[in-house]
Amino acid sequence: MSDRTGIFAGDDPFAIARSWLAEAELTEPNDPNAIALATVDETGLPNSRMVLLKEIEDGAFVFYTNYESTKARELDHAGKAAFVMHWKSLRRQIRVRGTITREDGPKADDYYKSRSLKSRLGAWASKQSQPLDSRGSLMAEVAKVTAMKGPNPERPTFWGGYRLVPVEIEFWADGAFRLHDRFRWRRDDASAAWEINRLNP
Repeated sequence: MSDRTGIFAGDDPFAIARSWLAEAELTEPNDPNAIALATVDETGLPNSRMVLLKEIEDGAFVFYTNYESTKARELDHAGKAAFVMHWKSLRRQIRVRGTITREDGPKADDYYKSRSLKSRLGAWASKQSQPLDSRGSLMAEVAKVTAMKGPNPERPTFWGGYRLVPVEIEFWADGAFRLHDRFRWRRDDASAAWEINRLNP
C-alpha cells in the first residue's frame, strides 16, 4: 500500500504490534499490555474479560491463565478467540482474531518461574472462576499452599499459556474529524500470505 507509512509501515504485522506496544509502555499509566479477550461458550454466547498479553512472538500472541477457568474452557472448546488492545494515550488500537493452542511446555515453565513468588502461590491457591465463600477463605488457602509448596513452587499442571495465531489483525489510529486510519491484515491460515487493505473509518 503506497499510503501505509509512518506508524503503519512495514511488512511484518508482529513487528508493528511490538513497536506500538513499546510506545504504549512509555505513555500508558497502567498495564499497557492489557487486552480485552473475547471467547464464546458452547452455545455461542460471547464472553470477554481483560487479560495481560505476555509476549508477541514472530507469529503469535501469548497470554497465560488457569486451565480450569471459564476462559480456558471456552478457548479449548472453540479453538478460536479475538482480542483488542486499546491505548487511550496513543489513540490507537489493535484488533486480532485467530486460532488458539496451548503453551504448556518449557516456555510456560520459564514464564511461571519469572513471576513473583506471591503470584506463583496465588496460581496454586485460586480455583479461578469458581464460587468463593470469602476473601478470608482464599487467604487461608494461600497460607496453606505457602506452607506446602515453599519458596520455589513448580508450575501447576492446571496453569499455563495460550498462543493465538492470527488470521486477521487490524491496526487503527485516531484521525481528525473521526476520519480514522485503519489497515487490516488478513490471511486464510498461518501458512498463507497476508492481504493488506486500508478500511473506511
